[in-house]
Amino acid sequence: MWGCGDNFPVLFPHPARPSWRSCRRCRSQRRSHCCQDRRLRRPRLLETTHSVETPYGSVTFTVYGTPKPKRPAILTYHDVGLNYKSCFQPLFQFGDMQEIIQNFVRVHVDAPGMEEGAPVFPLGYQYPSLDQLADMIPCVLQYLNFSTIIGVGVGAGAYILSRYALNHPDTVEGLVLINIDPNAKGWMDWAAHKLTGLTSSIPEMILGHLFSQEELSGNSELIQKYRNIITHAPNLDNIELYWNSYNNRRDLNFERGGDITLKCPVMLVVGDQAPHEDAVVECNSKLDPTQTSFLKVSNLLRGKLTEAFKYFLQGMGYMASSCMTRLSRSRTASLTSAASIDGNRSRSRTLSQSSESGTLSSGPPGHTMEVSC
Repeated sequence: MWGCGDNFPVLFPHPARPSWRSCRRCRSQRRSHCCQDRRLRRPRLLETTHSVETPYGSVTFTVYGTPKPKRPAILTYHDVGLNYKSCFQPLFQFGDMQEIIQNFVRVHVDAPGMEEGAPVFPLGYQYPSLDQLADMIPCVLQYLNFSTIIGVGVGAGAYILSRYALNHPDTVEGLVLINIDPNAKGWMDWAAHKLTGLTSSIPEMILGHLFSQEELSGNSELIQKYRNIITHAPNLDNIELYWNSYNNRRDLNFERGGDITLKCPVMLVVGDQAPHEDAVVECNSKLDPTQTSFLKVSNLLRGKLTEAFKYFLQGMGYMASSCMTRLSRSRTASLTSAASIDGNRSRSRTLSQSSESGTLSSGPPGHTMEVSC
């Protein structure tokens, strides 16, 4: 799930086809020549689903595309209450993402028991911890014969990819971490969770993890839809096991300048007033500022996240000739000069964008990137 509200993840609206008499982007009068229609008529990528046995059970993953020479795979990991389709498919089906997915093979990992049609685990089944879920990833990469990845994770998936990167830094070229909470639950959090469990159902607690209180209070059609999906999910018992593992996670113990830190470029993403905003801000303060970008959005749009992802990849030396939006092109020179200060493949960026002025500006590296949409 993704979305256009304050929180990650919520469902993105599907792009509407433009009026053929007034396409604002290319001014085409013919549907077949419109830039939007060309993006929507994209070729279908090869899709294969696999399962592999690991020391902690079987894991299922879906591969899109074919490996590209000298390029890492994009590997995703979803949040609690979701699977790879509900978490990432709306984003990767977005028109502006096609330039990215044509250049990288994708691997979407489903946590055990979260894949579509998954059988319910037997009573007493010991679900893997988040650390053990991270230890399943090498089996996936070995099966596919992939050497390096760029990880994209949401919530629990962001934690799992971070743990994997700490254990296998040489295989991770970059991380996009959305709504990550790297901290273990403290006693106060544990007590609050137990108290909430006495008065709220598992689906309601998961919804409180996925959406902001403002969104839940609004009880929109989107909230009702996902409340119904999670409540009536045939694998709800499996979802609860994943939820319990997330709540029993260990502290990642990030330390700026210390031995325990992410050594690859990182883009942290959080929605304004999202449930995990404070945790992501704290995580940003503990990571290497020359390797970390912080993207805070008050109204997430797929286009903005896609654009930030392109910059992220370009900072690593990929997609140097990627198409820019008209807004981005106007500031390409300043962004390039800011990037060059940090040297080859440095990922530090400072961008600020105002919804009122519509301008994109750059600043000194090592700061945060805040986007108000």
